Amino acid sequence: MIPAKNKPIIEIQLMANADLGNQTSIAEFILLGFGNLQELHFLLFLLFLVIYIVTMVGNILIVVLVVADQHLHTPMYLFLGNLSCLETCYTSTILPRVLASLLTGDRTISVSGCITQFYFFGSLAATESYLLAIMSYDRYLAICNPLHYAALMNSKCCLQLIAGSWISAFLANCLVIFLASQLTFCKSSEIPHFFCDFSPIVKLSCSDTTLIELVTFIMAFIFTVTPFLLTMTSYVCIITTILRIPSTRGRQKAFSTCSSHLIVVTIFYGTIIIVYMLPDTNTLRDLNKVFSVFYTVLTPLVNPLIYSLRNKEVHKALRRKTANKWRAFCKS
Repeated sequence: MIPAKNKPIIEIQLMANADLGNQTSIAEFILLGFGNLQELHFLLFLLFLVIYIVTMVGNILIVVLVVADQHLHTPMYLFLGNLSCLETCYTSTILPRVLASLLTGDRTISVSGCITQFYFFGSLAATESYLLAIMSYDRYLAICNPLHYAALMNSKCCLQLIAGSWISAFLANCLVIFLASQLTFCKSSEIPHFFCDFSPIVKLSCSDTTLIELVTFIMAFIFTVTPFLLTMTSYVCIITTILRIPSTRGRQKAFSTCSSHLIVVTIFYGTIIIVYMLPDTNTLRDLNKVFSVFYTVLTPLVNPLIYSLRNKEVHKALRRKTANKWRAFCKS
């Protein structure tokens, strides 16, 4: 016989257990992507396919030139080659899945597949932030401290900086992924995005997300805010030094060595700031998606175009390699 005063407590416990029993763990997500543009799916597929091909060709071409041409075996082009290599991985993390979804109409992705995509996306984005910071520091040394540049930015230092960027980003993101793998998803299976980003994934969890949100906030500060501040500090020093150069020709020559990198930094951080600073409302969700396309799809596309169009050394290397191949072809 249950005492009358204990009945309400037992009923509440039974109701809570019933609610827990009704929470079915989700095994697959649905990436809504561009689902509201059904009639444009084939055109979007063609557009993204062209972007993907041009991005891969452009970035791989820069990597090949940096590796093959002795004149480009300098710190600046070593960093550029790594950035281009990163961009091929970065765009391959997102675009193939988008292309398959647009072509087949299958927008499902497994939970493990979604977390894996976020791991590579987050790790590569963190690596790019530090590579851009290193490239700005390289330009700072070349312009503000040219007499000590060769001693400070030697081959050993370059390799350590590059390896540190890649390894630290991928290892640090392992902690976030471990915490994400412990989450249970039961609220909904729909992600209102075209790839697996942190915020949309966490919002679908019915577990306590306090720890993972705290860890991610700390990681974002270390791997996004910190390199951004380092980059801005380098450019403040660079611009101050350039403005002190007495001749106009000297100022133009100094600025031309870092203008391409400054454009890339502006596009990368500008779009990221807009995407993650905009409030997450239904009205702004589509606008957020558009800016996400900018930094995940268009930035890897424009990087090789900016560096190849504005860089004389890359032009010369491309002409040398083309001429050598043509001579070899004519002799055969």
